[in-house]
Amino acid sequence: MPDIDVPELPFPLAASADGIWSLTSDGITGTAPARTDIFIDPGADRTADPNAGVTLNAPTLLGTPAGDEWQLSAQVSVQFASTFDAGVLLLWADASHWAKLCFEYAPDGEPMIVSVVCDGAADDANAFVLDTAETWLRISRTGRAVAFHASDDGSHWKLIRHFALPLTDMPYKVGFEVQSPTGDGCAVRFRSIRFSATRLADLRDGS
Repeated sequence: MPDIDVPELPFPLAASADGIWSLTSDGITGTAPARTDIFIDPGADRTADPNAGVTLNAPTLLGTPAGDEWQLSAQVSVQFASTFDAGVLLLWADASHWAKLCFEYAPDGEPMIVSVVCDGAADDANAFVLDTAETWLRISRTGRAVAFHASDDGSHWKLIRHFALPLTDMPYKVGFEVQSPTGDGCAVRFRSIRFSATRLADLRDGS
């Protein structure tokens, strides 16, 4: 499918699959097909089978920002139905090097902020539970490092994670992902999309 030009972003977005993404008057919508995810199980034995525990079939919508200091945020709402349904901000170099910040449906039936960083294998870190079906997510790149934040109102931001980018020769793209690892699919809306080609001044002061 052709690139999607979001007015708030200074770079085009390319979809990994047709029929998933739509540009709306206030952002983007995406519908995850059944049994889709981006995850490489850190506990899987890939000695005999390099694809054991590897799932990389979730639809993405990604573009390449100029420079290595910028911030991307969006209000994310998810029609949760099944465990691990999620709307995601995704940072992606290749199948082995990526990171994602998720608004995800936890196994106990509560929406949760979750982060995952992959450098050959993925980790999996839960942040906190929410009592709403929408939240704000932000990825900030500061050179070799990345910060994940979440917000209740899009103004005051809580630090979720600060980490070094997995080293790779590929440039990092950024954008959106939708997933439904255990379910039959879910719809996600990304609104109030913002991009700033500036360095995040402070990780922990809420700005």
